[in-house]
Amino acid sequence: MHHDPTSELPDDLMTGLADLGVHVGLNLQPGQDLVMTTPLGALPLARAITAAAYRAGAGLVTPLINDPAMTLARYQNARADSFDRAPGWLYDGIAQAFDDGAARLALVGDDPMLLAGQDAALVARANRANATAYRPALAAISGFAINWSIIACPSAAWAARIFPDLAPDDALAKLAAAIRMTARLDHADPVAAWAAHNRNLAERCAMLNAARFDALRFRGPGTDLRVGLAQGHLWQGGAAQAKNGVTCNPNIPTEEVFTTPDAARVDGHVRATKPLSHQGSLIEEIEMQFEGGRAVAARAARGQDVLREMLATDTGAARLGEVALVPHSSPVSQSGLLYFNTLFDENAASHIAMGQCYASCLEGGDRLTKDEIAARGGNESLIHVDWMIGSGQMDVDGLDADGQEHPLMRGGEWV
Repeated sequence: MHHDPTSELPDDLMTGLADLGVHVGLNLQPGQDLVMTTPLGALPLARAITAAAYRAGAGLVTPLINDPAMTLARYQNARADSFDRAPGWLYDGIAQAFDDGAARLALVGDDPMLLAGQDAALVARANRANATAYRPALAAISGFAINWSIIACPSAAWAARIFPDLAPDDALAKLAAAIRMTARLDHADPVAAWAAHNRNLAERCAMLNAARFDALRFRGPGTDLRVGLAQGHLWQGGAAQAKNGVTCNPNIPTEEVFTTPDAARVDGHVRATKPLSHQGSLIEEIEMQFEGGRAVAARAARGQDVLREMLATDTGAARLGEVALVPHSSPVSQSGLLYFNTLFDENAASHIAMGQCYASCLEGGDRLTKDEIAARGGNESLIHVDWMIGSGQMDVDGLDADGQEHPLMRGGEWV
């Protein structure tokens, strides 16, 4: 048996993350079922969460485990038409579980660059097939019908990706320390620390919602971008109440406040401030030019073909579905690491997302039809890909209807 440093993860880290996942992330209710997806690398946390969930009164915890070796086996051995298939029957079952009131927890922890060496076109096909089949289950998550959350477990493969020059044990210890800090487990009372953090984010949202800005303007090196905001947009961040009445924290960690842009009113040029890890590839130094909401030009110093595939997914893939503000001083940013994982990297910097919008960021969004969402400026797509545009040199202004600018961020910090 090969040495697996993951088995040496500190118990207090696993129990701390598990308690956060169950009580802060999900706020799991007595008698509620839980559908949990986990990569093999996050199994120690999955076990701790299962125990914590049952202690909290869970009905049934159903784990779905994904093995990286089996994922790679498909790319190495499968027939070409395999890449247009997805387990729709499984996703229909998950959608049924959500309809029946189950909560959803996703664990991350495997090597985020697992598919880096594979054919980008095959990866894109597999992802498109999966996204299409997953739609019924995803609707409960993107529509916030249920309490759901994502939380991370340090793993040897992921640590090796972030710290390629360190010995495996040292790399894992460093990643564990970073996850401990960004999850606020370094506070004496992490649950209280999260409550305070959630209050802060709620105050920011209240301020932005009261201001009713028509647009945002981002200015920094290589960036002068004007992002129109959707009609009746709502800012969200931190803890939020799902339609089932449960207040949860969908992301741990989280540092952002975000809303839905107007997909037809984005203009100017923008430059990424961090590499984007997408479908196992690293896309570096992205620059995009927007006209009338659409990315009319997009280039990258590395991963250009992956970027092109992504933007060509469907008609909505080249438009924005989200805009988010994150201070440069966030714990994720201060860790100074590129995690190769959106859960962390998006919380290091202000960002925009190509593709699908969140209906929950529109007034009365849960009652709007697809056409009504589109009429307000909401975007529709199979993808939702966040990329980072904020930095310590980014200024952000809110624009009111007559174009008057109001400073929101200077040098990456809230004014």
